[in-house]
Amino acid sequence: MFLASHRRLRAEVLIVLGLSLGQSAVYSVVQLLDKMTRAPLSEATSTLNRSQSTREYFDLTYQLLDIFFALVPVALVFYFLSMPGRSQAEGSTSAFARLGFNFARPGKDVLQGLGLAAAIGIPSLGLYAAGRALGITTEIVPSGLDAYWWTVPVLVLSAVRHAIVEEVIVVGYLLDRFGKFGWSTPVAIVVSALLRGSYHLYQGFGPFIGNVVMGLIFAWIYTKTKRVMPLVIAHATLDIVAFVGFSLFGKSIGLG
Repeated sequence: MFLASHRRLRAEVLIVLGLSLGQSAVYSVVQLLDKMTRAPLSEATSTLNRSQSTREYFDLTYQLLDIFFALVPVALVFYFLSMPGRSQAEGSTSAFARLGFNFARPGKDVLQGLGLAAAIGIPSLGLYAAGRALGITTEIVPSGLDAYWWTVPVLVLSAVRHAIVEEVIVVGYLLDRFGKFGWSTPVAIVVSALLRGSYHLYQGFGPFIGNVVMGLIFAWIYTKTKRVMPLVIAHATLDIVAFVGFSLFGKSIGLG
């Protein structure tokens, strides 16, 4: 029974990752190899939030569909966490509460999230500059969308989407499942962080290193607080500043 349960959990984790960030990691490695075999990484560009149609409202439709379907694996995670067979202690707590993905303490979560965003965001700018100078980081364009009335709202939704998908799956869900595999907390944190770095490899080795460090910090904080919401707030804040700031001010300061 114990081995059957472990096999089921391993299959569950592989399904979730195969539909979400594990798939992204595989594509990211292939994209990195593609860029490296074309030209030096310093000459490559990684564009986030790409336009998907030259027709405004079809582009909006594609963007919203991407955001919606990217969140489906998160729904699957909460479905798996809510399935029968949990321990008595887990059974008395909702899956959202177990991961701390709720509004139980909004003020504290917001303050922690904003503080964490500041602590991560400022060093990230220096790491990006260093990576560009060393030639190990591509030029990153946070937004490739055209300027429409819906561009900023869609970029905000995109940032929130990335934050929810990454923090719920890579931190909350995986650390829960790794614990059930019998892994030690340090091993679980390192694997979670390496996965986070791997699906950013298409941006170069600098972002890989930066996201591994971010993953170590976020996962360690989660083991102390058992709340993913401050991490979601921090991640969403970082992405909103990058996506919206670039879209509004990038060209005026000579970027893009």
